Amino acid sequence: MLLEVTRPVQGGLRQERKLESVSNNLANAETIGFKKDTISFDDKFKAQINKDYSQGTLQTTGNALDVALSGPGFFKIDTRDGIRYTRNGNFSLDINGALVDQNGNPVLGQGGAIVIAGEDMEQTLSINQGGEIMIAGEVIDTLDVVTFNDLRKLEREAENLLSYKGRTLDEIRVEDAVVQQRALESSNIQVVDEMVRMIDYNRMFETFSKSIMTFDEIDNKAINDVGKLR
Repeated sequence: MLLEVTRPVQGGLRQERKLESVSNNLANAETIGFKKDTISFDDKFKAQINKDYSQGTLQTTGNALDVALSGPGFFKIDTRDGIRYTRNGNFSLDINGALVDQNGNPVLGQGGAIVIAGEDMEQTLSINQGGEIMIAGEVIDTLDVVTFNDLRKLEREAENLLSYKGRTLDEIRVEDAVVQQRALESSNIQVVDEMVRMIDYNRMFETFSKSIMTFDEIDNKAINDVGKLR
């Protein structure tokens, strides 16, 4: 009897985790550069979160400091907690002319933190597909775009950033990175697909919940009826 009860409980918990994952994906459908999560389970029913790094659609913005990556790689961001990685290229300049992300963290180039100065910057600034940043045709730095052999060691953090749980030496510079200026990469989430999954997972969760309720009713009936005189 215990085994029969355990199965729907485990099944319900799995569906609950799947629902949490789909809900998070839907909540970030409009988040720039966001990569969706999928859930799988090992033979001990332990949940494993897998990130889908497939390409999102590139959307033209017209902003000179917006950049999108086509293909593999991540921008490097210098935060108070160390180096972080992102696909969100919605950058701007701080009061000192440093290129920063939406949270004010410096964006790193191959020469360190990128500083862009000069009047009429937006009219004279260009970023080519190799990530070279040029002012009036002069290269001032190159966006540091990197990747890793084992992307499973990347963990999601707040503010649309990723941390790497391996060695810094594991970084691989993406020499053939394709950088698109005046564009941003949308999330790779297909809202309709996620909604279909949510409906499916919710139905399965309800099925397991009803099974658990049935076993509870059987237990209560057995407890109440045992020992009654006929």
